[in-house]
Amino acid sequence: MAKTVTLTYEGKTYELPLIEGSAGEKAIDITALRKTTGLITFDPGFMSTGSCKSNITFLNGEKGILLYRGYPIEQIAEKSSFIETAYLLIYGELPTREQLDYFEYHIIHHSMVHESIKNFYDGFPNNPHPMAVCSAVVGSLATFYQNEISVRDEREIEITIHRLMAKLPTIAAYSYRKSVGRPLPYPDNSLGYAANFLKMKFALPCEEYQIDEDAAKVLDVLLILHADHEQNCSTSTARIVGSSMSNLFASISAAIYALWGPLHGGANQAVIEMLQEIQDNGGDVNKYVAKAKDANDPFRLMGFGHRVYKNFDPRSRIIKKLAHKILDKPGNKEPLLELALQLEEIAIKDDYFIEKKLYPNVDFYSGLIYKALNIPINMFPVMFAMGRLPGWIAQWKELQEDEDFKISRPRQIYTGAEKRDYVPLESR
Repeated sequence: MAKTVTLTYEGKTYELPLIEGSAGEKAIDITALRKTTGLITFDPGFMSTGSCKSNITFLNGEKGILLYRGYPIEQIAEKSSFIETAYLLIYGELPTREQLDYFEYHIIHHSMVHESIKNFYDGFPNNPHPMAVCSAVVGSLATFYQNEISVRDEREIEITIHRLMAKLPTIAAYSYRKSVGRPLPYPDNSLGYAANFLKMKFALPCEEYQIDEDAAKVLDVLLILHADHEQNCSTSTARIVGSSMSNLFASISAAIYALWGPLHGGANQAVIEMLQEIQDNGGDVNKYVAKAKDANDPFRLMGFGHRVYKNFDPRSRIIKKLAHKILDKPGNKEPLLELALQLEEIAIKDDYFIEKKLYPNVDFYSGLIYKALNIPINMFPVMFAMGRLPGWIAQWKELQEDEDFKISRPRQIYTGAEKRDYVPLESR
């Protein structure tokens, strides 16, 4: 017998269906609530609202669990590659060798952008924010491929997926080079995804560029860790835009803008700025911990706790090892690392942090790694976007294939003036 939840309102009783997910999560189905009762729900930030059914990513914040299509993030980060992870997220299963080779080949061979796109970069100011550039250029791709952007044609969707996965690193690298006045290079199809990005970003035409294999590997894992994270702000944006049957380029462009916000994609930047502030003011970590505990002090420790994770962020355990792999290399001694380690030590043992479950999250170390790789702070959210791209694509694709597909149209509680008569200007 199907389970229901009983709602009583104005003497009437309504039976609302109960939906249960494969991991045991339960939700009250309020699809017909307004139609049957005249009521809507009120949930600012949608913290208690499920906007869709999804089989892509499972997240249990209380237990610190993150699964991509059922596979633990720890196994994916250790054994997979970013390209294989992207395939898994987008298509639902780990690829065969033939499927992976096909997918990787088309990503490698779609990495060049149309020569006219380079003219866009000349039109931007000398030092534009890379996220603004990336979003604008991604959105413009729909003008170059306007005859192949159907949201109901599987082959056109596949080609668009290949183009986005291939071209975003090129677009991102160009956005950085524009900001520092360097020429825009062509991709190198002989290199892997992360290595190619690093070369496009840093190589100079007058010098030979040596690929740092450790840096490329660490970056590949970082991209995996950011690949999807359930229905966050930018993912929900991609879905909402896609619900109007808008093309994938437009939906991803919107998601990039959503990620740009400091409450979403700017968290690892805030960590670096916080550590720099502590260092600039004498490096007394205990002083700043005390400030963080003081409810009357506006200072906050960045990179601790998570809106969803109420336990240890499983990605942070992986990323801590990556940080040491890069930061312990000769010539990569990062003075902020010592401060970061001191803060982590306090957070793990201090009753205040334990009680409030303020554990170091994925942003705590990712900023340090990016800094060690000479990636400037304003490029941090761009790196996040590169990693999150397959998740956005997977979520958009899942929406388009949903049998319950509907355009998103939230309701509201109106709190404005009641009906009133217009007053002529001379009488006001």
